[in-house]
Amino acid sequence: MPLSNDKHEQFCHQYLIDRNATQAAIRAGYSEKTAYSQGQRLLKNVETLSRVRELQKEQAERLCIDADWVILRLVEIVERCSQAQPVMMWDKGTKEYVPTGEFQFDSRGANRALELLGKAFGAFSEQTKENLLAEIILQAYRKDDP
Repeated sequence: MPLSNDKHEQFCHQYLIDRNATQAAIRAGYSEKTAYSQGQRLLKNVETLSRVRELQKEQAERLCIDADWVILRLVEIVERCSQAQPVMMWDKGTKEYVPTGEFQFDSRGANRALELLGKAFGAFSEQTKENLLAEIILQAYRKDDP
């Protein structure tokens, strides 16, 4: 539901552009001198934050983006970044690039995508899903034991 204050509503729409509260406040008509504090204050306001979340949800639905879509793209990035690319070297004799026998891949891109996937699945928590399942099974076993 739109906010009753037009400036606050405009701030919410502007915030979706670049997720920068200061710039959103300026574009919404707040003074450049106070834009930083106004942006931070607005994001702490329950009604404003709720409206931002509502607009984000509408945007995600419009773009057909959900968690599955994000995870599939991250998997594609890992696969693409992990493909070995031959290292090429210029051969003056043949005047063309020839493979050196070495290969490279985008380890930074692969590591970042894997990190995001791991966070999405809770792989880095103290108690991973496998440990949690094992604990549930042990507790059930203990209940059956007289």
